[in-house]
Amino acid sequence: MKVCLFGGSFDPVHSGHLLMAAEAQRVCGLDRVVFLPAARSPFKLESTALFSDEQRLELLRLATAGLPWAEVSELDLSLPVPSWSWRVVEAWKEQHPEDELYWLMGTDQWEQLHRWARYEYLVENLHMVVYARGEGAAALPQPREGVSATFIQGHHPASSSKLRETLLKKEPLPEGWMPEAAEAAARRMLFFS
Repeated sequence: MKVCLFGGSFDPVHSGHLLMAAEAQRVCGLDRVVFLPAARSPFKLESTALFSDEQRLELLRLATAGLPWAEVSELDLSLPVPSWSWRVVEAWKEQHPEDELYWLMGTDQWEQLHRWARYEYLVENLHMVVYARGEGAAALPQPREGVSATFIQGHHPASSSKLRETLLKKEPLPEGWMPEAAEAAARRMLFFS
């Protein structure tokens, strides 16, 4: 089975995340895209999430409802902090040894990939799917020697930081930035729980 792991803070999930996953699924012919909310990124140790682990999981489940190829997993949340990608891959491979593994990331992560812990292990065990925002050849990142990768392009203006700011101000979100059910749940979580 062709399975793409998509790790991130998802604090909160937004329509850009869903677009990335849908494009990866379409272009690579993936059987599943697995959303893996991170307990805490090693690159964001000082930051705190607005939404709890349970809330981020619930928002992801609401946002991906109706997408037959999407799955939400608690795997990364069950592993020791910080959230190292190699630990996720290692644990996934133990549980699903037959899966052909892909990893979905943005250009910013691709540019930092060489800094990831156990880089060699990751590139040996994963096909990277790199989502570049923008159009034209200039927007595409450069391939890396010895790294199996597929580059896809698209654009969505949503960002989790802007969503957090807008939600906390109790302002309306820009249209299409978050699935309606997830937005309603996020507002309830912030103001009525």
